[in-house]
Amino acid sequence: MVFTIPTVLSVLALSLFVFAMGYMIVATGRVLVFRQKTRHPVSSSNNLPVTVLKPICGMEFELAENLRSFCRQEYAEHQVIFGVREKTDPAIPVIEAVIKEFPDRDISLVVDDQIIGSNYKISNLANMAKTAKHGIFVISDSDMRVSPDYLQRVTAPFGDSKVGATTCLYSGTAAKGLASRLGAMFVNDWFLPSALIPTMFGKLKFCFGATMAVRRNVLEDFGGFPALADFLADDYMLGKFVVDQGYDVALVPYIVENVILEEDLKGVFFHEIRWARTIRSVQPGGYAASITTEIFPLSIFAAFGAFTLGASISMSLMPVTIALGMRTILHYAVCRGLTNGKSCGAWLIPVRDMLSFAVRIYSFCGTKVLWREREFVVLADNRLKVAK
Repeated sequence: MVFTIPTVLSVLALSLFVFAMGYMIVATGRVLVFRQKTRHPVSSSNNLPVTVLKPICGMEFELAENLRSFCRQEYAEHQVIFGVREKTDPAIPVIEAVIKEFPDRDISLVVDDQIIGSNYKISNLANMAKTAKHGIFVISDSDMRVSPDYLQRVTAPFGDSKVGATTCLYSGTAAKGLASRLGAMFVNDWFLPSALIPTMFGKLKFCFGATMAVRRNVLEDFGGFPALADFLADDYMLGKFVVDQGYDVALVPYIVENVILEEDLKGVFFHEIRWARTIRSVQPGGYAASITTEIFPLSIFAAFGAFTLGASISMSLMPVTIALGMRTILHYAVCRGLTNGKSCGAWLIPVRDMLSFAVRIYSFCGTKVLWREREFVVLADNRLKVAK
């Protein structure tokens, strides 16, 4: 074989496709194993007093129902604090109405515009923490929805004194429309399976934003919320700081539901650009290696590579057929096992995967992200700076 540039590129494309097949097999296996874990009853319930912190900024789709799910917890002693920055926030009437629905619960609203850093969500959390009563903080975004046993599951690992924080994976449920379906598929088909892979190689060293539960004293030991105030990936950094203190981060076998509403494809694209550049800033090596998750685009390159190396057209198309088959298996393993099944749709896989590939390419073309209608520059250490 003469090693010309086309030959080398063809061999590279085929090699990457082989690695992608290996990833798909491992990811599907991890999904099936984790699915079984989520079906086990809570092994223990410590009933440690808990404060739930819910930072809110503007209206989310079905916001009231999202918030109600955190007020319906079957848990002994807990406090729920909702927080917004602006007195004019349109979510305030919704929050106040929800609070009135649960007069026997310890639920309150904090409105405070004090800013401690470029990450306004963390400033919101710091403002809410001033009225927190308990020693365990459970932090979750406003577009998340949970079942009544959520707090029991999230706090169970704290029975081990070595556990400083717990976290949960999340699945996507599309609110309405094609853009929302594609956004949910990104969470279900890409994020969720890939997030399970690190658990194969040792202890978890970071958290996921769907749920970050942390011992209050551990949080305070590394500087509290001010230590997170300028980072984009506050969930990643919180977990890292907990581990740096000598504690473990426990992955809870529970899936939080993320209700996703995207107005158009442009919104999906730039939302995912923020995620991609966030991951790239904290795990550049891992982000580069995650190219193996892009099996459908890689199968197209592999098909061209096989044809270049002399394969027939039918043999050259085999990688594409294999890729679609493996992606479909993974799609339904997640959708039927770890979600409510409302956002399944294998027919969208080629569109979803090519969009993901476009996001990956564009993520290397700058450092700016759009977050809550504000533009930031992500610095090399994952800190945020307001874009000029």
